[in-house]
Amino acid sequence: MELAQFVIPLFVAFEIIIILALYRFVLRDWIIQKWEQKMDEEGWLVIRLEPVIDEIEDRMHEKLQAFQDSFFGSVGKMTASAKNLDPMNKIRKAAKDNDWTSLMVEYAANKAGLGGVLGHINPQTAQKEPQNSPKVTQIKGIKDR
Repeated sequence: MELAQFVIPLFVAFEIIIILALYRFVLRDWIIQKWEQKMDEEGWLVIRLEPVIDEIEDRMHEKLQAFQDSFFGSVGKMTASAKNLDPMNKIRKAAKDNDWTSLMVEYAANKAGLGGVLGHINPQTAQKEPQNSPKVTQIKGIKDR
């Protein structure tokens, strides 16, 4: 066998051993020292991550603003609906308009517990009941069979 077949693999193995030894004893300690220096610096991570932090802050602000708008919008709608459900509203309106008959009807309905029911009935939006004409059929007697 030739000498090159033994020398080349031995040379490659020796190079690998040298690289690993350099990393283990020289480069690793140097890398550790550099990272420790960076860790000792005040706020170096915040400086590096500042664009990411700003982006997250902007997105959260937008989402929070959208939630706040939708929340207060729905609260306003619920408040308006709750005001419409107050049975005293119609009594107040009738008293303000000096409509004493409506005032008495609303007062009696509220005392009877029908104030909430009367508040939902609106003649313009109420559904019309369909008019069905009954089918007229003759009743057959026993003898008609």
